Amino acid sequence: MSVLEIQAGEDDEFLSLRLTSATDSCSQKIKHKRKRREADLVRWDLNESSEGKIFSLLEMREQMFNQKKDGGVEDGKGLHLIHSLLISASSVDENDIESAVDNLCDLYQNVCLSGDSLQRVAAYFADGLVARLLTRKSPFYDMIMKTPTPEEEFLAFTEFYKVSPFYQFAHFTANQSIIETFEKEEPNNSRVLHVIDFDISYGFQWPSLIQSLSEIATANKRVSLKITGFGRSMEELQETETRLVSFAKSFRSLNFEFQGLLRGSMLGSLRRKKSETVVVNLVLHLNTLNNVSKISETLKCVNLINPSIVVMVEHEGSRTPQNFLSRFMESLHYFAAMFDSLDDCLPVNSANRLSIEKNHLGKEIKSVMNYDKDHVNISPRYERMETWKGRMESHGFSGAKLSSRSLIQAKLLLKIRSHCSPIQFDGGNGGFRIFEKADGKAISLGWQDRCLITASAWHCVQ
Repeated sequence: MSVLEIQAGEDDEFLSLRLTSATDSCSQKIKHKRKRREADLVRWDLNESSEGKIFSLLEMREQMFNQKKDGGVEDGKGLHLIHSLLISASSVDENDIESAVDNLCDLYQNVCLSGDSLQRVAAYFADGLVARLLTRKSPFYDMIMKTPTPEEEFLAFTEFYKVSPFYQFAHFTANQSIIETFEKEEPNNSRVLHVIDFDISYGFQWPSLIQSLSEIATANKRVSLKITGFGRSMEELQETETRLVSFAKSFRSLNFEFQGLLRGSMLGSLRRKKSETVVVNLVLHLNTLNNVSKISETLKCVNLINPSIVVMVEHEGSRTPQNFLSRFMESLHYFAAMFDSLDDCLPVNSANRLSIEKNHLGKEIKSVMNYDKDHVNISPRYERMETWKGRMESHGFSGAKLSSRSLIQAKLLLKIRSHCSPIQFDGGNGGFRIFEKADGKAISLGWQDRCLITASAWHCVQ
């Protein structure tokens, strides 16, 4: 079975059955009743013409999942693809169903999950737009928006972590600031480091920190590391604890302790002790909070803890939640760069690339397109560094200059991780790039001229 056949899975078999039954040569009476029942699942009142078009659209989507194209978009077709995406988004935003369906049908004829980066990213944006036309009660909506299983999410994240510098840049840059802060306070911290991680996720950030701490520890001067991590579920926290404890056991000069808490737990007990270095880790966390008030509450809590340093990493973007078309355009630019960068990391026909795009990046694209569906706000908040800077300063934090070691480490990471495209630093064309920002108080990872993710460090203002 081919990768695309596997990828289509049971959902597309379900779609195929529904489409077949809708076009079966049975009696007109049964056919009419079935169409009336299916039409109730769509957001608008479909007339007879529109009803046929929506089923044609879904059939076109099914064909897209089962096709395989060699090579990329033909000369001149790329602009046509982008034009179709923009017209489709505008039609969906204006509730112009006829135009939206026509343009989405055209899109599905020209996109492919095995094509070039533009064809691949456009396929997921097309899915997001189709889902936006349907109610949450529709089985077609559930089919398009179906989230991957925890196992699929973990495998996609793991593979992305291994092949792309994206998350490694975030973690290594943050850890460098944490290590430097710990070393600076070593005369007064009893060689105890307490990290409070507001989004522990799978814990992939911390093995490199454990290893770095072990290098400055000795049998006579042991180092103690405690990680308090907030996670989405107890199962995820337990699995993360198991992985980290197992890894830390191989470093005999390091004492390791892990405490897992569910996201949203009370933070009143998190107070700084005099004889330890306390750092707060806000790597890709604040952007997941649903609104500005929750961000403000989190930053107020962090300020009360009074950590030695706060490390923050955020996606670099500008999404306007109140304006769908602005969010669509910004997201298209951002994810087009992300998909393009994957070509520097994996072959086009890679099954791992397909997993990353379907279960990690594609999932996020469809979430961005439908975050406000029935007032369900689950879209990450991608904003400019200047916006985060204003928030941090208004909550009692001042930016800390990142060391030259952080910059050197980031550049070295790219040199190691580059496969196809040349690495560029502050100039040139193509490939991953490193940018210094905010007078040395932030470092960004970019693809070509597009900043993707920015790391910074902050001190509490006394």
